[in-house]
Amino acid sequence: MKIQLIIGSTRPGRVGPQIANWIIANLPERLETEYEIVDLADQKLPLFDEAMHPSMNQYAHNHTKAWSEKIKEADAYIFLTPEYNAGYPASLKNAIDYLFHEWTAKPVMIVSYGVQGGGGASAQLRQVTERLRMQPTPLSPALTIGRDMSGEDGQIKDINEAFKPYVLSLYEAAEELLAIASSEVAVVA
Repeated sequence: MKIQLIIGSTRPGRVGPQIANWIIANLPERLETEYEIVDLADQKLPLFDEAMHPSMNQYAHNHTKAWSEKIKEADAYIFLTPEYNAGYPASLKNAIDYLFHEWTAKPVMIVSYGVQGGGGASAQLRQVTERLRMQPTPLSPALTIGRDMSGEDGQIKDINEAFKPYVLSLYEAAEELLAIASSEVAVVA
């Protein structure tokens, strides 16, 4: 089983990659499970530019075809999103909107972060995943990042200590994701 952790922010100086690595280090280890970090900053997707609706599955552009193939590799996803002005970033919305069938019925866990944990971003993203008929986990970890946690470089100084209170909720949500994904993989096989 392959699970992709998609970093939703592309902003320079972001903490998304640091948090993604912390998440991967704290996910349940299973012999049959592979985790992959997919950074939207590396995908270089322009604003949605396909003439046909994604549900038609007729992609014209190579960047869309490549994005589709990348997403098809996974059995489940973790969306990692910051909260920007009570919502999730346009980069993540854009990446999601490029595709349709690739997301349908796939399990997803939402992990949000921000000054107040990112609950607004998580709630909005949950609505989108449900509209796409994805299967979101009941638990969605929300990581609070206080201003005193960041160093001069903008990164979290001691992420293991700072996020210690979230290890259990992350683990429990990941177990939910693995259970949903395992039942889906069994149905397909």
